[in-house]
Amino acid sequence: MAQQTRSYKFKAEVTQLLDILVHSLYTNREIFLRELISNASDALDKLRFEQTRGTEVTNPDLPLEINIELDEKNKILTLSDTGVGMTRDEIITNIGTIAKSGSGEFLKKLADDAKKKDVSNIIGQFGVGFYSVYMVAKEVVITTRSYLKDQPAIRWRSDGSGTFKITDLEEELPRGTRIEVHLKDDAEEFVQKHRIESTIKKHSNFINFPIKVNGEKVNTVQALWREPKAKISQEQYEEFYKFFTLDSEPPLDTIHVSIDAPVQFNSIMFIPKHTFDIFGVSKDEIGLDLYVQSVLIQHKNSDILPEYLGFLKGMVDSPDIPLNISRETLQENQVVIKIKNVLVKQILSHLQKMAEKEPDKYKEFWDAHSKVFKMGYTDYANHERIAELLRFNSSVHKDGSELTSFAEYVDRAKEDQKEIYFITGNSREALNTDPHLEIFKRKNIEVLYLYEPVDEFVMSGLSKYKDDYTLTAVEQADLSKIDKYENVETSEEPVEELTKSDETVFKKLLEKVQDILGDRVKEVRESKRLKDSPSCLVSPDGTMTSHMQKIMRIMQKDESVPQKIFEINKNHPLIRNLLAIYKTDPKEPFIVESIEQLYESALLLEGYLNDPHKLVNRMQTILQKSSEWHPNKK
Repeated sequence: MAQQTRSYKFKAEVTQLLDILVHSLYTNREIFLRELISNASDALDKLRFEQTRGTEVTNPDLPLEINIELDEKNKILTLSDTGVGMTRDEIITNIGTIAKSGSGEFLKKLADDAKKKDVSNIIGQFGVGFYSVYMVAKEVVITTRSYLKDQPAIRWRSDGSGTFKITDLEEELPRGTRIEVHLKDDAEEFVQKHRIESTIKKHSNFINFPIKVNGEKVNTVQALWREPKAKISQEQYEEFYKFFTLDSEPPLDTIHVSIDAPVQFNSIMFIPKHTFDIFGVSKDEIGLDLYVQSVLIQHKNSDILPEYLGFLKGMVDSPDIPLNISRETLQENQVVIKIKNVLVKQILSHLQKMAEKEPDKYKEFWDAHSKVFKMGYTDYANHERIAELLRFNSSVHKDGSELTSFAEYVDRAKEDQKEIYFITGNSREALNTDPHLEIFKRKNIEVLYLYEPVDEFVMSGLSKYKDDYTLTAVEQADLSKIDKYENVETSEEPVEELTKSDETVFKKLLEKVQDILGDRVKEVRESKRLKDSPSCLVSPDGTMTSHMQKIMRIMQKDESVPQKIFEINKNHPLIRNLLAIYKTDPKEPFIVESIEQLYESALLLEGYLNDPHKLVNRMQTILQKSSEWHPNKK
């Protein structure tokens, strides 16, 4: 019986699709191979399913594998599988039409993306994965035989111009599908073995079935996420991590998640020992590799996890995510949203267990990744979990390397203390001499030391701990709540109290200071917080802390000095000397120079002094005059 060949026309939407593909150039044409391999893997999965249910199949002893043969001379790439194959009706249905109808919206989007020279994000949707082959092919020949008994082999052929031919073959052929890709002249790179192997390792390395190129297996790395956690050794995790990251060191820790509900997915994530400098790269350079049934869909997808967990390296695989979901729709996909929510809770829970059971390892994590992790203050849904994981240096520590948690701070807090106090500065040495801490030292009240600019945003974003404790900057503390606690014992001589007459003179001196400084300060008042310092600047109630103001000034390129409250310590020897001078002669110029010096010194400590030259020159003048001045000398 002679072979019969019939010609068919593609459906209108397929013709339109092919026209877009054939007449466009793409920077990511290798995607066609991913799609052909994915289709072959799907055919093998279906065959294996039929075998497990006892279906009698053609050639039951054939190995389940994918083979790629490269003919460099004739520029032909041939991909074959031993899967379910296709009947005549199936090949017409599967390749003659777009599986989920020719959506006008889809075709418009495809055309728009073609103008951008990249359709890799949407090829594969709506059942059009096969057609991506025409980005590189001038002709495609498919030879296929169904797994069903007594079904003839079929040959399908098309140059993508709008028609295809189907021939019934008389010869006996093995079960499965064979696709011959006759490459365009500008696509000859796809018969080069190294090019095909690198593409497979990039997109299809974890396909369940062997992929052989010219007889050699290429996908050699095991997809560990499909294995039960109990069967995976630490050495296997480390090898997998090094494959993903090219890091020469093993990871600090591994997080392996397998979830069946509310959505099915597997994920293996690693915490590197060292930061990969997340602030030095774009957002597209961080994230997890996203797989759908072991096929890489997006490399380093930055939407599957929040940015503050961007230090994690690894992957997530789910059969429930639409194949080749685009970046534009990823954030809105309900399956992806559920995966993200579950992953975040799993990761935070894992970190909490590490903090409780392996504090040394957690400190290693904190030292490496805290700058990124602190950005979690923006994750309002997980504030409580993140608050438990934060760590700070503290005034109770001996040096800057020790860390404490909010929970540990609360355990050490004073009776009835409902505030967690903090102060921000460049170093522990600088903070230890900050005037704002003096009252906290006198009352032996612990203060958390913050060194990073982001810390201010963390405290502001959280605002409370467990709804019971308010996070409060020392300069914004309600001193009445602190003053109720007794002073720690000290061997220093008590300061002699001012007489009522001197108290009156001191109030006048404050008025003098206000006149000297004018609108540079909001208010001049007696300080209740100072002991060892003569004066300091304090932010008015309801305003940002000094450190936050400095951050905002840098961001806004603002060099103006904010209006603050100038506090003066009446018990400090320097102020007592000024008081004596004022009593002798309220108009003594030395008073003005001294107040200016005190104010600019306070500005210097707060980081607001833009030009120190006046301060240095004035200091030299004051030193000279102080050595000459005598209360009875005019």
